[in-house]
Amino acid sequence: MKVNFSIEYHTRWGESLALVLEDKKYPMSWTEGDVWTVTVDKVSAAALKSYGYVLMQDGLITRLEWTDHTASLSKEIRDSWIDCPIQGCPFPRKHIAEKFDRPGFRGAGIAVPVFSLRSERDFGIGDFRDLRELVDFAVSTGQCIIQLLPINDTTRKGEWKDSYPYSPVSSFGLHPLYIHLQDLGIKEDSAFKKEQKALNDLPEIDYPRVFKSKMKLVRKAFEARGEKDLASAAFKKFCKENAYWLDEYVEFCAKRDKCEPEYHRWIQYHLDKQLSEEVAYARSKGISLKGDLPIGVSGDSADAYFHPQLFNLDSSAGAPPDFFSTDGQNWGFPTYNWEEMAKDDFAWWKSRLRKMSQYFDAFRIDHILGFFRIWEIPTEFKSGLMGHFNPAMPYSAEEIYFMRLPREGLFHPDPRHPDCYQPLITPDTSKLSEPEKERFDKLYVDFFYHRHDEFWRRNAERKLPELLSASGMLACGEDLGMVPDCVPGVMDHWKILSLEMAQMDKGRPWPYLSVCATSSHDMSTLRMQNAEAGKGDLAPWDLRKILWDHLSSACMLAIFPLQDWVGLDANLRRPDFENERINQPADPNHHWRFRFHLPLSVLNSEKASELRVQIEGLIKDSGRYLG
Repeated sequence: MKVNFSIEYHTRWGESLALVLEDKKYPMSWTEGDVWTVTVDKVSAAALKSYGYVLMQDGLITRLEWTDHTASLSKEIRDSWIDCPIQGCPFPRKHIAEKFDRPGFRGAGIAVPVFSLRSERDFGIGDFRDLRELVDFAVSTGQCIIQLLPINDTTRKGEWKDSYPYSPVSSFGLHPLYIHLQDLGIKEDSAFKKEQKALNDLPEIDYPRVFKSKMKLVRKAFEARGEKDLASAAFKKFCKENAYWLDEYVEFCAKRDKCEPEYHRWIQYHLDKQLSEEVAYARSKGISLKGDLPIGVSGDSADAYFHPQLFNLDSSAGAPPDFFSTDGQNWGFPTYNWEEMAKDDFAWWKSRLRKMSQYFDAFRIDHILGFFRIWEIPTEFKSGLMGHFNPAMPYSAEEIYFMRLPREGLFHPDPRHPDCYQPLITPDTSKLSEPEKERFDKLYVDFFYHRHDEFWRRNAERKLPELLSASGMLACGEDLGMVPDCVPGVMDHWKILSLEMAQMDKGRPWPYLSVCATSSHDMSTLRMQNAEAGKGDLAPWDLRKILWDHLSSACMLAIFPLQDWVGLDANLRRPDFENERINQPADPNHHWRFRFHLPLSVLNSEKASELRVQIEGLIKDSGRYLG
């Protein structure tokens, strides 16, 4: 059907409005009275349930407006919505986590990977059902948010390589190991309990063994009940709603595993069911889940297999030398072909974020600097030191000549620009004269910190608004490392929370629009940091003072690793604290095997009553209490 859209909005010179409908933008026309209109042919009734507007200037989105309109809502849904802030607009706007919009809101939370959780009913690795006990612990201490690492499928052969959560084989599919076996009808017989005990008694995850044992039982459950589940209305509904990614994913998995596609449809159906139930439980308790959006997707993923045009498969993404690695990092997945992605207004990204928003109220943008520019390493090299920035404005051979600088040892070719060069991130200046060294030092600082400032700002603002418009999630950016000057301004403009850590001071007070953390999955916990400084274990009282410094800050959110929270209790903290680190980013072959040393039931038991009182007191005194 043909639909006329109109909205009253006062614009400034050079601004215009566009309708966003089914991932397409329709420029609107101004009429008398500041009313903007557009007519769209062939609009489905389904499309009218979700559309929005964006403010445009110079072809770029400069503001997102009034998304997720709908003409028909049940009273139950309407009660959780607020009126659209524009005169004459009859539709409301959805707020997934309304608390984040409260003026001056400040909250606290827990950071922990799903695989690290531990409960009595697990099978050697944390699963989605463990989230319920973690939510109960968060509620009892006044916290409001739980931050997870990526939960997407990373399966290749079930080996240690698959334990790396930032190398997904699908941007949509959930990891099969996070399924709760007992919900599939698996009987807890003697053989089950024997293997379960052996796996759960391990201090860390034995990933290959867990994968082999658990997936064998998943297959057994499919053979027992798969036919019945596949015939159910709920399964068919799930397949229809997720066909845009599920069809490709199951074909990819079936080809890899030499099995029927329906097996993988069935696994994803149950994973979605289990996680959705835990998400609903968390939201009913006022707890938001914060997801993690990996900056990359593997070259051997379903996404790259079916959509190779979206990726630069001749290069790997990584990072230049930084706090985490003096040799730089090579993450092993391709960079994005943003020009190709822009042709359909970043539809793949928007689908990815909308899928995430089904489970999460907030999300961490892993390495947000990659949306400004990415450190790109040609596939013939392994070292992160051999990378270059993309996009970039390199120097021509002629420019370098007139700067009276030699190319050898200082520059390397830019593969995206023939006959052009970028400075090496670790140049050899030992053979330069003092005047040459002085000239090169100025060039180096200008290239990496100033030359691209406006260029990279425009590059990010071409993408980020499009992506942010796809969901109502609170966006948080991991903005650590070699940060260009333009990054803070862009993040502040789009209300993307920055990441603040004492160990990586940015030379300014922590702003309100930020998340402060004591450490990350790539870093040592507080007790480990103290020991690494030669001071031994960190006493509970001293740890408490550090947590208080973070909690009393202006940051909107203070999110700490579960290890640091539990470190407050001398009786519950892990004795071998040197094993609390989750990842060693300098090691590309690191085994992600960290598992929390206590069952979550202990945190909700009488044994942890003193810990809960301590945490609740800190959160109340700092003005971050959920209640």
